[in-house]
Amino acid sequence: MVEVLEARKRQVLEKGRDTFALQCEKASAAGSVSQRACVFCGSRVVLYPIADAVHLIHGPIGCAAYTWELRGSLSSGPELHRLSFSTDLREKEVIYGGEKKLYAALNELIAEYKPNAAFVYGTCIVGLIGDDVEAVCRRVENERGIPVIPVHSEGFKGTKKDGYKAACEAAFLLTGKDNVTPVSDCAINILGEFNLAGETWIVKDYYRRMGVEVVSCITGDGRVAEIGKAHRAKLNVVQCSGSMTHLAKMMKEKYGIPFIRVSYFGIEDMSKALYDVAEFFKDEAMRKNTEDLVRSELLAILPTLERYRKDLKGKKAGIYVGGSFKAFSMVKALRHLGMQTVVVGSQTGSADDYEYLKEITDEGTIILDDTNPLELAGFVLEKGADLLIGGVKERPIAYKMGIGFCDHNHERKEALAGFVGMLNFAKEVHSSVTSPVWKYSPARIKAQEARR
Repeated sequence: MVEVLEARKRQVLEKGRDTFALQCEKASAAGSVSQRACVFCGSRVVLYPIADAVHLIHGPIGCAAYTWELRGSLSSGPELHRLSFSTDLREKEVIYGGEKKLYAALNELIAEYKPNAAFVYGTCIVGLIGDDVEAVCRRVENERGIPVIPVHSEGFKGTKKDGYKAACEAAFLLTGKDNVTPVSDCAINILGEFNLAGETWIVKDYYRRMGVEVVSCITGDGRVAEIGKAHRAKLNVVQCSGSMTHLAKMMKEKYGIPFIRVSYFGIEDMSKALYDVAEFFKDEAMRKNTEDLVRSELLAILPTLERYRKDLKGKKAGIYVGGSFKAFSMVKALRHLGMQTVVVGSQTGSADDYEYLKEITDEGTIILDDTNPLELAGFVLEKGADLLIGGVKERPIAYKMGIGFCDHNHERKEALAGFVGMLNFAKEVHSSVTSPVWKYSPARIKAQEARR
């Protein structure tokens, strides 16, 4: 059994052996080198795809490492979100304050790029030196006539999940602005879909074929004006529940918009996401359109999936992702490919999330909350996984262990949502797992000998 830090022993369980409730939603153990990211990272990655806004980091230049081409989010128009702007606070501003520099930066950027809004991200150092970011934003907003929104993402002890909340509160300030532009009776907002590799466009096309209008996607391929009329939709469809449920709850409280949680990954969850929307509107034509859509999409991909399944049947996988909703879908998608999930975890899962993971996984599966590289590598090797699904921080772990890797985080450039996304996922898993290179990996050979 892999050695686990004492402070983390109740954040790791093996289904069928351990009976305690998994601890979660707690601060990372000091010294564990958690796979989590910071508050600023969480807020930035959620708001980043709003493509016609300026995104300005108020802090040291090092924080801008989280912005330069961080996500695979695509835009159908403006590319302003691709540019990295920072006030680049240095020793002088740390001592005397950075408000003047922030004011000058905002004015210069708005004059140069003429954005429809500006987001100002406060970082840890700003919280320490006490800059009044809100006052500067109000001043520039009054002078320039566009929304200038402070994003409160300071905090050494906070986590990425705290950043999600800050982003939701910032995005909420853009809602409720447009009561004029026509909106249909069958209109929804998509919350928590970020248009990685064009996934928003895939899903929007499905809804169009069903007869549903997407008023806004918050925030994939986002526009300030679209968010301004989001309060007039009839339903909020929450894709990334970890990042956007807070916004859905705020919109329900203020505007009375109900919300449902969905996932656009995998055959089962993608189909259910479409049927759930059709069921909400109780429209027979829409329901028929949905049935036809799902049938045609499945008929197009199932023969190819079956060919991949023949090679992948019996293989084992580990999953470690940011939001637990992705883990649910991955377990189901891998099962369609004949693969077993032997390790699964997330950075931000709740108690209910982990109970659901226990329901859908097999006996002996290791379930992890907020793991670190040593634990993750140890469990993946112990369980004999052939594949690790994760993000940029998990990729080197997989390659060092000599196993296949599939990128399912926000850096990826391959669409994995929708029915076509399932096909892309299967193709990537197949090519990675069946590569002959792994048989030459010293770590893989050593692990196989140890299990004998």
